[in-house]
Amino acid sequence: MPTRLARPFALLAAATGLVVLAAGCGQDTVGSNDNVVTGKKLFVAKCGACHTLARAGTKGSVGPDLDAAFRQALADGEGRTTVKGVVHAQILHPANLKNHSSGTQMPPGLVKGQDARDVAAYVATSASKPGKDSGLLASAVQAAGGGKPAVEKGGVLQIDADPGGQLAYTTKKANGTAGPVTLKMTNNSGTPHDLAISGNGVNAKTPITPKGTVQTKATLKPGTYQFFCTVPGHRQAGMQGTLTVK
Repeated sequence: MPTRLARPFALLAAATGLVVLAAGCGQDTVGSNDNVVTGKKLFVAKCGACHTLARAGTKGSVGPDLDAAFRQALADGEGRTTVKGVVHAQILHPANLKNHSSGTQMPPGLVKGQDARDVAAYVATSASKPGKDSGLLASAVQAAGGGKPAVEKGGVLQIDADPGGQLAYTTKKANGTAGPVTLKMTNNSGTPHDLAISGNGVNAKTPITPKGTVQTKATLKPGTYQFFCTVPGHRQAGMQGTLTVK
């Protein structure tokens, strides 16, 4: 692997315990079989909860910030073909990617085969690149939290986690009525989330679940509340919203 990329990743390795392996460095950034639209969708769903990548709109903080990781090497003239090879190698060898500061590790088999190559191709074409995705890439993933406000019905207020794996709920707004309420969240993403609410003397939260439906009860007064995920880093990445109770 060329030293310009090795140096910044050596620093990253010291901070996170990453071991960088070079693979496929001679391939084109986007091969004839690579689909970067599919790669973006998979990256957001499978990787975005842990990694920041500006063009993908992800803000995960458990793993390395992929824009920052490659910025200096790319500025020094390193090719994006090498970035693709490094990312693909990381996907193939997750046992070498333990984050020592958090104790977490990228799970094996997160994406495989052509899916892994698609993800690597998307990251390689997007990392530390100014601007926003255009064309089919721009509409490949729905904006996080862009759904209609959640509305309490029959004493139940359901605010679901983003099913695509983004660090967001399906909405950033909710409306309820004063009195007892059951707070409910369905999470189909596989990324652990919960639903917490705070404000006006109320602090309540559901259990954390990587997959399934959870709930808790609270009594609400008229006013404004914040709902959010308590999993470390998720609220900071934007997994929160406002509940208005009348």
